[in-house]
Amino acid sequence: MNAKPPPRPPLPSTSSSSNPFPLTHLLTLHWASPINATTTTKLLRPLRLLVATNPPDFSLATSTQPPLSQDQKLLSLLRQRKTEEAWEAYAQSTHLPTPTCLSRLVSQLSYQNTASALTRAQSIITRLRQERQLHRLDANALGLLAVAATKAGHTRYATSIVKSMLRSGYLPHVKSWSAVVSRLAASGDDGPIEAVKLFRSVTRRVRQFADPELVADSQPDTAAYNAVLNACANLGETKLFHQLFDEMTERGVEPDVLTYNVMIKLCARAKRKDLLVFVLERILEKEIPLCMTTLHSLVAAYVGFDDLETAEKMVQAMREGRRDLCRILRGSNLESVRKNGQEVFEKLLPNLVEASNSEPPLLPKAYAPNSRIYTTLMKGYMNVGRVVDTVRMLEAMRHQDDRASHPDHVTYTTVVSAFVKAGTMERARQVLAEMTRIGVPANRITYNILLKGYCKQLQIDKAKELLQEMDEHAGIEPDVVSYNVLIDGCILVDDSAGALAFFNEMRARGIAPTKISYTTLMKAFALSGQPKLAHKVFDEMLNDPRVKADQVAWNMLVEGYCRIGLIEEAKKIVQRMKENGFYPNVSTYGSLANGIALARKPGEALLLWNEVKERCKANTEGESLNSSSPPPLKPDEGLLDTLADICVRAAFFRKALEIVACMEENGIPPNKTKFTRIYVEMHSRMFTSKHASKARQDRRVERKRAAEAFKFWLGLPNSYYGSEWRLEPMEGNGNEYFSDSV
Repeated sequence: MNAKPPPRPPLPSTSSSSNPFPLTHLLTLHWASPINATTTTKLLRPLRLLVATNPPDFSLATSTQPPLSQDQKLLSLLRQRKTEEAWEAYAQSTHLPTPTCLSRLVSQLSYQNTASALTRAQSIITRLRQERQLHRLDANALGLLAVAATKAGHTRYATSIVKSMLRSGYLPHVKSWSAVVSRLAASGDDGPIEAVKLFRSVTRRVRQFADPELVADSQPDTAAYNAVLNACANLGETKLFHQLFDEMTERGVEPDVLTYNVMIKLCARAKRKDLLVFVLERILEKEIPLCMTTLHSLVAAYVGFDDLETAEKMVQAMREGRRDLCRILRGSNLESVRKNGQEVFEKLLPNLVEASNSEPPLLPKAYAPNSRIYTTLMKGYMNVGRVVDTVRMLEAMRHQDDRASHPDHVTYTTVVSAFVKAGTMERARQVLAEMTRIGVPANRITYNILLKGYCKQLQIDKAKELLQEMDEHAGIEPDVVSYNVLIDGCILVDDSAGALAFFNEMRARGIAPTKISYTTLMKAFALSGQPKLAHKVFDEMLNDPRVKADQVAWNMLVEGYCRIGLIEEAKKIVQRMKENGFYPNVSTYGSLANGIALARKPGEALLLWNEVKERCKANTEGESLNSSSPPPLKPDEGLLDTLADICVRAAFFRKALEIVACMEENGIPPNKTKFTRIYVEMHSRMFTSKHASKARQDRRVERKRAAEAFKFWLGLPNSYYGSEWRLEPMEGNGNEYFSDSV
């Protein structure tokens, strides 16, 4: 394969020393010399894609040839696994060690899986990038670094490493790139989409080799497919799921029980509760070893559908040791098999076609429910407010003979959450005390739920006391979620200064803020009428390489300016938002509409309505839009009601009728009582002057017709009772309508 060296970008600036992970840009590996296909192929098997047979002179123009003894000492320390001493030797060295030493040092630092070791490995990458010497590292070192970064939660950094390897001709080991795909698939925002893209990039490169043996270590395996299928399930992409599932068969990769567990999630996301039992039957039909995770996934799916009755039947059957679980689930499946996406699911589940003519299979053995399954059912009770049933389940678990069914910290945390949701904080604290008494340690999640309960009840002082207790007595350090809860609690009591104090305290403790942290702090300033401070937080968010500003952050910034009527500033933010690839949604337009109402600029409302109308039209007509067009919009009641209110007050009756017609088309009942009151209070004496000149009367004839049509819609006395009102010109009048603003 002929590989072309990528163009050399300008050197990025050095990252701030305060950032523990300073590499913020996409890595770019540079070729030391042109590579031909023969050389690449010969060296592919031992190190995947090494890039040179005759290594060029790596010495820098500003340094002398490094003493051989220093490199030999460093390599000796690395071979003895004395990584700490090897790092010290590298740090004291004034020259770049050999590629072997550098690759091995990065590999061993990555393998340690500690924050300090990862920081050191990244500092080597930063140095090599600045000196354009990244080609000294082999594929194994970069692959291990990607895995270490993934485990540490730095998914964007890991993704950049894998992408850079692909751009530079390296093929990472399947264990390396699939780990990144797996983490992306489970992350929020556009993580699942990026997971699919990364999977496609690797497999596309692998297919370019005629001999599969040359790239055997990079070929996707079952775990890699499970990762990308999980991304499809999280996206609810049934067709893409089916394509990748078929691709597994073409590549000779066999699905395992985890593959079908992911398929259960897909059915749940596609709202196909009727198919859950057929996934279980397919597992049994293919004689794939069943695991408790599958049964837990089924219980969780039924709980997610709020079908607690079926979940209870399933758990009870497991307690009784019954093997006819499929028969029970079929009997509880009151929904007939729907046709929505049926063709795709019939291909994924061939047993679905003949289901009505076949007997449900039996489980290979009886499976007793464990604490995880019981706890999932308890969460179902908690979600619907059945606190008593949650407590009864806890007591029943305590008396189980099987220790695997005894309550654990997750079970007790679920009970705490149930009490917090019901607003009984005292009983929630009693459960926490009980956990301490019986030796079941509470974890950070338990305390975060309690913190949220106190903040929800506006008891910020008790939340602060609990934070101190959590840190000093329980020995559990608060995390970013803890501080996010406290910042949000300060918003509830209108304490923006307190929110900022918690944000600064979090960073002082070395806890990196997430996008939720930034957005919540922006919300604190926006709601307190300080949009400029919210803007400063937003700018800091943009400069933080660990987070990515999303639609919520942009909307919060727009909301901040709109809350005090600064429409022009808000419009500038919306324009920047569009330039950054984010289109306004219903929340954005709602903020703008409220800001326009506050600023009393009805002309802006007309412009906003025209934009909203065009996007609503695309939604109703189902137009196929290209990637550069804004997506269709489905308006909500708040947006349309505010726009209609502005238009009625400003006597823009034709536009008001358009808006209420849009409301009715979207199943939103307009508030006629409110609009009638506004009209009577503000416009009942409109067009009643007998002293207006003929020219003036002619100019406002169309506005008068629109007013009569609006009164007709309201049911007020008007001139249209005798015939159906229209907005078109009256017969014999060829003039176009005047604008509402005339």
